[in-house]
Amino acid sequence: MADYSFSLKYRLPPYLGGDAAVEALGAAGCTDALAGIGIAGRLALEFDRQAASAASAMESAIDEVRNALPRAELIEAGPDLVGLSDIAELLGVSRQNMRKLMIGTQASPLPVHDGTTTLWHLVEVLDWLISEKGYAPDTTLRETAMAARSINLGKQIFRHDRAIDSMPRKTAV
Repeated sequence: MADYSFSLKYRLPPYLGGDAAVEALGAAGCTDALAGIGIAGRLALEFDRQAASAASAMESAIDEVRNALPRAELIEAGPDLVGLSDIAELLGVSRQNMRKLMIGTQASPLPVHDGTTTLWHLVEVLDWLISEKGYAPDTTLRETAMAARSINLGKQIFRHDRAIDSMPRKTAV
C-alpha cells in the first residue's frame, strides 16, 4: 500500500450547490478529500488516499463520488496537464530552472497546448527528465500522473465517440 495524492474536478448539476455536494460526499463516507467550491457549479477534490496502486486509488475515489453525486460530471483528473510552474513545484525546483530545461532543449516533450500558457502531460515530462536529465522523481508521482492521464484520455475518447454518434449521417442517393 502506498499514499497517492491526486485531484478530481467535477461539474455539478444545476440543482446542486457546492455545500450540499460536500455534505453528500461526507454522508457517503468520502472523507479523505479536501473540497474546493470556489467556482459556482464546480467541485474540486484533493485526495490523499492509500491503495495498492494509483489507478485503484483514483478509480475508488471516482466510484465514491459517482455514488454520492450521480449527476456530477468528471472534468479532469490530476496531476496530468501541467505548466512549468506546476512541474517545478512538484519537483521542488525553481520555475526558471524548469524553463531552462524544457524550453532550451529540442528533445523535450512536445506540449499538449502551446500558447500563452504551455501545457504538457506530466508523465511525459517525468519520463523525459528521468531518461534525459537524470532526475529521480518520486515513483508514486509518476504512477499517479500515468493514471490521471489514462482517465482523462479515456474520458476524451468517450466524449469524442458520443459526438461522432450524434453527427447527422449522410444518406446514400
